[in-house]
Amino acid sequence: MNLEKMKVLKFGGTSVANPESLFKVITILKADPFEKITVVVSAFGGVTDMLLSMYANALSGGTIPANLLNEIEKRHLDTIKEMIPIAHQNNSIGTLKIQLNTLESLLEAVGLLEESTPKIYAKIIGMGELMAATIIAAIFEAQGLDVIYKDAREIIKTKKVNGRQIVDYPASAAQTLPFFKENKHRIVLVPGFIASNEKDQMTTLGRGGSDFSAAILSYVLDAQALEIWTDVSGMFTANPKLVPQAIPIPKITYQEAMELSHFGAKVIYPPTLQPLIEKEIPVYIKNTFDSNAEGTLIYKNTDNANNGIVKGISHIDNIAMITLEGSGMVGLPGVSKRLFESLYEHKINVIMITQASSEYSICLAVKESDVEIAQETINQQFEYEIASYKIAPAKVERNMANIAVVGEKMKDHQGISGKLFSSVGANNINIRAIAQGASERNISIIIDRKNIKKALNTIHESFFELQIKELNLFIIGVGNVGGKLLAQIQKQQSYLLENLQLRIRVVALSNSRKMVLKDSGIDLTTWEKTLQSSTVAADKEAFFKHAKKQNLRNSVFIDNTADPIIAGEYKRYLENSIGVVTCNKIACSDTLPNYQNLKRISRKYGSPFLFETNVGAGLPIIDTLHNLMASGDKITKIQAILSGSLNFVFGHFKDGVSFHDVVIQAMEQGYTEPDPKIDLSGTDVARKILILARESGYALNMEDIQNESFLPDEVLQTTNKDDFFKALENHKSHFDNLLQTAEKNGTRLKYIAQLDNGEVQVGLQEVAPEHDFYHLEGSDNIVLFYTHRYVEQPLIVKGAGAGAEVTAAGIFGDIIRTGKR
Repeated sequence: MNLEKMKVLKFGGTSVANPESLFKVITILKADPFEKITVVVSAFGGVTDMLLSMYANALSGGTIPANLLNEIEKRHLDTIKEMIPIAHQNNSIGTLKIQLNTLESLLEAVGLLEESTPKIYAKIIGMGELMAATIIAAIFEAQGLDVIYKDAREIIKTKKVNGRQIVDYPASAAQTLPFFKENKHRIVLVPGFIASNEKDQMTTLGRGGSDFSAAILSYVLDAQALEIWTDVSGMFTANPKLVPQAIPIPKITYQEAMELSHFGAKVIYPPTLQPLIEKEIPVYIKNTFDSNAEGTLIYKNTDNANNGIVKGISHIDNIAMITLEGSGMVGLPGVSKRLFESLYEHKINVIMITQASSEYSICLAVKESDVEIAQETINQQFEYEIASYKIAPAKVERNMANIAVVGEKMKDHQGISGKLFSSVGANNINIRAIAQGASERNISIIIDRKNIKKALNTIHESFFELQIKELNLFIIGVGNVGGKLLAQIQKQQSYLLENLQLRIRVVALSNSRKMVLKDSGIDLTTWEKTLQSSTVAADKEAFFKHAKKQNLRNSVFIDNTADPIIAGEYKRYLENSIGVVTCNKIACSDTLPNYQNLKRISRKYGSPFLFETNVGAGLPIIDTLHNLMASGDKITKIQAILSGSLNFVFGHFKDGVSFHDVVIQAMEQGYTEPDPKIDLSGTDVARKILILARESGYALNMEDIQNESFLPDEVLQTTNKDDFFKALENHKSHFDNLLQTAEKNGTRLKYIAQLDNGEVQVGLQEVAPEHDFYHLEGSDNIVLFYTHRYVEQPLIVKGAGAGAEVTAAGIFGDIIRTGKR
């Protein structure tokens, strides 16, 4: 076995809580591309809590709660019966009965003696993982997975150091590596949380023990990655239960994750990360119930692109603050040593420490459950000084909460502390204590617990939810569409500011002849006059350099042209963190590598690349497609009328009306491209369906599209507008025959694009009255999405698909989307 290709996956209690969850786990494992996988599982969700309750009850001399024991048995039996074929259930049921009998015997022994040992405690509390793992291994096998069960007590070893059990990594490696090197199965399933000591007695790994088990195995096996699958989509910027606006953190360093986890972020516990840091094994926090969600990557940041100054806000509730102060502390060596040694001797964890430079006082935070013994211990330690009035008795303040603002890059940016303090101060939240380490990775504050939700939301809003977001636009193309766009922006400025907290500035404008480059915004009420009076010739190079030099936040380049040269500029805008919004279809229908490269650059630099108006003008076609795919759906077929100009032409082409005249009418009303042959040849429709196909996940090029043109060769071979329209007149009978045939058949002519499982074609078709396309009028577009969810009845998007006003509205919508990112 090649251990270099090993990956470890850990599934928590909610991920294995019931058959529905387990089926999701099986789906994840079957889809995983790794050849060798180690799976660590927790107890079924809630079982460990029931075991702890029964143990506490037995220890106090009470009887075993039959309802809890029966509930544990029922949950495991129900899972076996639902997920394992009847013919293979006996072994699992038999093993479960033995485990339950052992559990009952252990609880009875504890109850009889009203005392316990670490060994017995471990056996009782670890029974949840043992029961779950043996059943899950059988389920995996029954569901067709190549799996072998391995008892964690045989491979993870602990030893006693300073009165507590710690992991013995050399011994664990000595037990683990031989087994994995000989293993031929794809999946090794291991129960989490449990281990054994040098005497082969069962031990446990403490809080977050299953995660720790997975980390230990990752370390020993030199795994390429550790994935922790839970019920949330990664580590969040704050607790989403308290801060609804909290979002998952895409990437975070080991150190940042450690800071957040120390301060209450329960997605991962500090011991889990410790063995991984040395070998730089990346950790992915993933959501079992939304496996497509990005989740959080915890890693060693080496690229300086670890976006975000503040990564997250965490907190610990139920904190008490202890203050020791007095003149007898000033200049006296050893006070801190005596203070913390006394707390250490009573195993009291200090969460936060702060000391004034005057040395007059030391303030520290502990769990509220520890505060009474901590106060007593401190007063005993300084009994002489207190009696001599050199030091005051330890002062305790309860009902506190600790908040930590964490970010690796905070030290490189000024004003983070000021922003934190001013935001909470503006909301009348009093900060009782402050601590910031020399690394400047963590700023911690203590506040009254009653203000915790208010404070978290205030701080999150300050760092993650900008009050007024300003977009800076650099616009090329101010003709028909561009002019309508500027009018719409000017009209909506007050609404955007008031309702979306969005301010839009246009700082550069260009048409084909002139341009205006400003350091501040252009007045949109007089933009035409400003551009007309400009003496600066249009120059795409100077335009780009201006945008790059300005280096404004939230910069967006807007292309309202159909120019291939301008479309070729997108790459360098995106590479300089300038977003691109375009109605120009050329880039997205260009060669597949160029399209994919633009998408990749957009992701790499976090630069928006939006092109909703490439298909259907202002209709939300691409946005609808993205939403379907993001929700886990898959596009199987698209049928569409994507040319408002062609729909207009064939809708107005009737007896007594020349096809030539209808095309001229469509062009004059702004429904066609500047060169109408692009529309009539099917090129424009082919570009649109190609874009939809690519956005649906199909790797296609223009040559992959079957274009069945209805135009005679003479028309197709024209090279200018005059010849094109003359050729249309020459072939009047050809177009009349198309119309007469359709009328004879009781059908209508519609130019249709279709994507069907990767096969794409465009062409003129006759549509019967019962078809969705038959009654489509004017310049409207319609798209039918057939997906895994929409099988028989498609999802339909229908509406105006051409015209300057709606196209400008679509571009405007994409601009607003960049402001919401």
